[in-house]
Amino acid sequence: MSKLSLMAALALGGLMACSTLVTAQDAPQADAKKGGKKQFTIEQQMERMTTTLTLTDEQKPKVKAVLEGQQKKMQEIRSESDQDTRRTKMQDLRKETETKMKAILTDEQFKKYQEMSQRRGKKGQGADKKADTETK
Repeated sequence: MSKLSLMAALALGGLMACSTLVTAQDAPQADAKKGGKKQFTIEQQMERMTTTLTLTDEQKPKVKAVLEGQQKKMQEIRSESDQDTRRTKMQDLRKETETKMKAILTDEQFKKYQEMSQRRGKKGQGADKKADTETK
């Protein structure tokens, strides 16, 4: 009886240890590959924009197309080796995206979109300033 209890306890302990290792490996590796920055999927962005901006059914595919195009161009820009070139191209891409969004959204929606963008930008600027002070 005690051998059976010992075997059961070892098996249960092994399963618990393995499950802890598996769950611990999920999230950190995804963030590490992206330089620690959390990137939202197109679907997550669409969900957020749909609720925040109350997008119409007509606007949704147009906004999704703009976001997909932006994401594709961002991936291309990230392959640039020169940081100044990347920064300039990213700024141009943001302006281009904003122009496209302005054509799709109503004035009220666009104002909310700009507020969303500014909040995101402030978070990014804080990280940039921190990186600049660390390199000096």
